[in-house]
Amino acid sequence: MSKGNDIVVFISSRNSTCGECKQELGRRAWITLDRKKNALCLNCADLDHLVFLPSGDAALTRRSRKYSGLSAVVVKWSSARKRYERQGLLVENEALELAEKECATDEEARKLARARAAARRAELDQEYIRSFASRVREIYAYCPTGRENLIAEHACRKYSGRVGRSAAAKALDEEAVRLAVAAHVRHAETNYDELLLKGIERWDAREKVYPKVSRTLDRWKYGESQD
Repeated sequence: MSKGNDIVVFISSRNSTCGECKQELGRRAWITLDRKKNALCLNCADLDHLVFLPSGDAALTRRSRKYSGLSAVVVKWSSARKRYERQGLLVENEALELAEKECATDEEARKLARARAAARRAELDQEYIRSFASRVREIYAYCPTGRENLIAEHACRKYSGRVGRSAAAKALDEEAVRLAVAAHVRHAETNYDELLLKGIERWDAREKVYPKVSRTLDRWKYGESQD
């Protein structure tokens, strides 16, 4: 769901179920809404590759948003104030890293960057990520070196909606791993995000990039030469 020009992600206050994949998300899930007001998990909404930047540092937020091709505002309902309150942004990791470098011009800014980096590291279950990355490499033996770690880190972040947090993914099910790799390919190897920014509907954009995603998955799995 977008508000003005913003995509809005809600931290739900009640039990939620994704209207697309039907996964039970529980309470405090991170969801967005489709045009019919159905909840979508971040994976189905194609926002699962973004990282969370909490509110509190105006300069870092402004720069991260400027550099991020795709971003979303995160809000949570306040029972006391009877309104949604902004919690932060979801932005591209590369944009956040660039913004942090620009903000690190004095000691205080560097302290903030280190604290946020530590918080992001704490968010990751390192043992599970290593297992997930090994499974990616096992199935997709020809994917670029190091890419399995990037895919695992994005897929396995602890807030709700990531494909890597599902029961199937935790069991290292091949189909769950394929979905995580396909999501990465869609965002990293095609112009999918550009199509979304142009206002093209999600499924239409997916259809446009599907051939390239499929070829890339085959090449990473079987070692086929690029067309």
